[in-house]
Amino acid sequence: MRFLRSVTLFLCLLTALQATAGDKLSFLKKQFTSQNGYKLNYRVLLPADYCPEQKYPVILFLHGAGERGNDNEKQLVHGWDLFTNLQNRADYPAIVLAPQCPEQPDVPTKNYWVAIKRPVTPQERMFRTFPANAPITEPLAAVKELLDSYIAKGVVDTKRIYVTGLSMGGMGTFDLVCRYPNLFAAAVPICGAVNTDRLARYKGKTPFRLFHGADDDVVLPKFSQEAYKTLKSIGAEVQYTEYPGVNHGSWVPAFKEPDFLSWMFKQVKK
Repeated sequence: MRFLRSVTLFLCLLTALQATAGDKLSFLKKQFTSQNGYKLNYRVLLPADYCPEQKYPVILFLHGAGERGNDNEKQLVHGWDLFTNLQNRADYPAIVLAPQCPEQPDVPTKNYWVAIKRPVTPQERMFRTFPANAPITEPLAAVKELLDSYIAKGVVDTKRIYVTGLSMGGMGTFDLVCRYPNLFAAAVPICGAVNTDRLARYKGKTPFRLFHGADDDVVLPKFSQEAYKTLKSIGAEVQYTEYPGVNHGSWVPAFKEPDFLSWMFKQVKK
């Protein structure tokens, strides 16, 4: 009898946990073909009560370099449960787009969200180079077209388009806002980096919220620190949170911030 009660309790707890976390399969598998024939795998999470006659906020989520590939799976290794959490879906109904950057061919303009001279040794991580005037990479150009395609469907509230990403995706977040300064209502780069000369020329009004680990030895915190200082110097609305003792995985505490989504959804483009 005690065993049956234990099993029943376990099943109840498991059901409650699943009901809270939601299901990764809620992210539908899709493929987008750009105007020049580029094929971009992506996942999309629609609001639970999605109606194509309504307009919804969009969250564009850019993964890191470790999640590149062609399986249309790895881009959801981190962060998926933040978006599928049933309470979050009820409180913050949105279209969540999660594209996947390919890993091959091994050419920087074809397998990375941003143009970058990538470091080979740990010492070179201090000096990541982001060309100030480099054209948009093929994968990120396709992401922008993907976003445009949803806008063209008439289902997007264009005053509430949000972009966030981690590591390489944080870099892509900066890159998109610099290229399209009046598109996004809010930007949340996590352990990202950017050429601050581009930020100094930034003329948009997108509020930024930056996160980084103080002990990050992959993308050094100095990149977010310098981005924060530059954005403050030009009068941009920006917040910066640095986690003591945290290495590269600063998305873990960032996604646990109780106001991660609520802050984002308070931002409405004027």
